[in-house]
Amino acid sequence: MTDAASAPQPAAPSRAFVSLIGAGPGDPGLLTLRGAEALRQADVVLFDYLANPELLRFCPQAQTIYVGKKGFSEYISQEQINALIVTKAQEGGGQRVARLKGGDVFVFGRGGEEAEACAEAGVPFEIVPGVTSAVAAPAYAGIPVTHREAARSFAVLTGNTKEGGAHYERLSGVDTLVLLMGVRNLDQIAAELIQAGRAPETPAATVQWGTTPQQRVATGTLATIAHRVREAGLEAPAVTVVGEVVRLRETLRWFDHAEHAAPDFGGPLAGRRVAVTRTRDGASGLSDVLRARGASVLEVPLIRFAETGDEAALHARLRDLAGVGWLLLTSNQAVTALFTQLERLGLDARHLAGVRLAAVGPSTARSLAERGLRADFVPATPGARHLGAELPARPGEVTLHLTSQLAEDELERALVTRGLRYERAELYRTEPAQPGEHALARLRGADVVTLASGSAARHLAALAGTDFVVAAMGPQTADAAREAGFTRVTVAQGASLEALADAAAQAVAAAARPT
Repeated sequence: MTDAASAPQPAAPSRAFVSLIGAGPGDPGLLTLRGAEALRQADVVLFDYLANPELLRFCPQAQTIYVGKKGFSEYISQEQINALIVTKAQEGGGQRVARLKGGDVFVFGRGGEEAEACAEAGVPFEIVPGVTSAVAAPAYAGIPVTHREAARSFAVLTGNTKEGGAHYERLSGVDTLVLLMGVRNLDQIAAELIQAGRAPETPAATVQWGTTPQQRVATGTLATIAHRVREAGLEAPAVTVVGEVVRLRETLRWFDHAEHAAPDFGGPLAGRRVAVTRTRDGASGLSDVLRARGASVLEVPLIRFAETGDEAALHARLRDLAGVGWLLLTSNQAVTALFTQLERLGLDARHLAGVRLAAVGPSTARSLAERGLRADFVPATPGARHLGAELPARPGEVTLHLTSQLAEDELERALVTRGLRYERAELYRTEPAQPGEHALARLRGADVVTLASGSAARHLAALAGTDFVVAAMGPQTADAAREAGFTRVTVAQGASLEALADAAAQAVAAAARPT
């Protein structure tokens, strides 16, 4: 008889799975719910030039790989991308891979080839359709591709001129033509369409960067559109629409029309690129505020939070809080890490009943409130220096600062000067994140960079230098930025996301003024 312990065990099932996701045309709000969920589940994400990098905020845990695919200059070949998808899916016993593609997976996206590569390798996959730019870009320009009175059919074509001629003749009965990837060949395409029977006076429009704050539109006729596009300086990525529906833009224009835009959309941030520096672990609510003002947002993780280097010492301190008068919490992360550690100790908020809680500002106080605790003290002006100066503690009282290994000594100096006893416990560690070269290249093209902490300022200086226009959350962060070498610093006048967005707008306006 074979012993059960020595019997052959079945191999663990592979986790290999690929999601081919349509990222939509550019507006991150057009990603589908299924696409967002697939990104959250991913171990690895491969994204291309036309997939808005803002969507990577849904997968902070994943390895991200930029695979290019910009126009005629590929970063790596399609065959290499196919192989990389399969390799990553099969790596380490199987991983969930998300392939994030601009527009829709199967509309001139070569998604069929990537799906075939998965099928041939025996890797299970799913297709997550996306909103195609063929429909969305015209819609954001106020051009419906069909209309009861103007167009009952439409066709989507590639701008590859090898197909012209007879191919265009077969489309003579189609009311609206939508051309993708054709801006370079627009002269030839227009001429061939006219030759195939389209009237030269047929209305036409080209939409560059449709659905994004950078959207620009040129209109004309089939005979003039190529000239109008050159005159306007439009380049790829662009979508061209040919047909009577183009006339409706005069009536239906909304997204790029000041009268119909959101209240803040025409302000100083409209069309500007704002880099939001954040932690590796989560999305920034600031991004939503900036997008509402028309900004193009690039989220760049500069720091990540890690476990404390001496959990045993931390646990010993947390178990015994006797004699501690005040717990000082100077960040949202401190609140999050505190409750994580209490849970590991088998404790909860009741363990803090014998001490008073001080929060460095309203945001940290809100984090406490979300866990059912009211901060006993919040300084009138947020910041460590104000907390140290205003804390209502008596000389000789013990204050315990739960923070990271990089905490500034400003709070300690202020409290010790007042005769208070200051102790510090390392609750978590703040470490630099490592954005890829693609993210750093985009960061260097930003009109303004927002900084919410001194550590973010130092990491930015170390990674990419100090030649940036910066908006800082509060005077303490501004001081840290200047000490790191930044010279163009605008300080937010409050501790809110709206105040930081205001500072970003002021910084952009100041940078645009002639010196």
